[in-house]
Amino acid sequence: MSTSSHVPENAVPDTQLGLSNEEIQLLRHGQQTVAAAGGGGGGGSTSSRAASRASSQGLLVMDPSSLAALGRHFDRVMQRIQQQLEYLIEQSQQVNLEVYDRAGNLVDNADREIARYHSLMAQIDELELDFDRIAHIREIVAGFRQRAEDLERELERSGSGSSRRDRHGHGHRHSSHRSHGHHSSSGRQRS
Repeated sequence: MSTSSHVPENAVPDTQLGLSNEEIQLLRHGQQTVAAAGGGGGGGSTSSRAASRASSQGLLVMDPSSLAALGRHFDRVMQRIQQQLEYLIEQSQQVNLEVYDRAGNLVDNADREIARYHSLMAQIDELELDFDRIAHIREIVAGFRQRAEDLERELERSGSGSSRRDRHGHGHRHSSHRSHGHHSSSGRQRS
């Protein structure tokens, strides 16, 4: 077994995930938050410590439970952003109503209300950008979680099935690899 300071074998550098610098920072912050919360699942303490160590080294651990906890964390963050967006949109609509009096004339403090409106719109733009960044990170985390789960299942199958040294291993086709047998014809276009 490897020492605890060693880089985990099932880790991927977060700089190779196709994320922007801002998204990498959000990912690392998310990993630290999940680790501080104990991983969000039973027996997650060892897993979350490994994930925390990995994030401080710029790595994403390919562990299904860590990735699931990270996915749940980003779901909660996106929900909070959505709630904040709804609140700010409601406030901006209210400001629009307050800029004019009932007769349709600009009110005395219209400049202040217009400045407030612009501030709200800037906050909305920033939140929407954060929402998109986190959605992108969450999508990547979900993809890696699926890969990690598939790999675990494959390892379990190969561990319980015949070994590679077995000469009868050529008949190992009963575990269907759907991805190889499915050729899509959707690329063809008909005139």
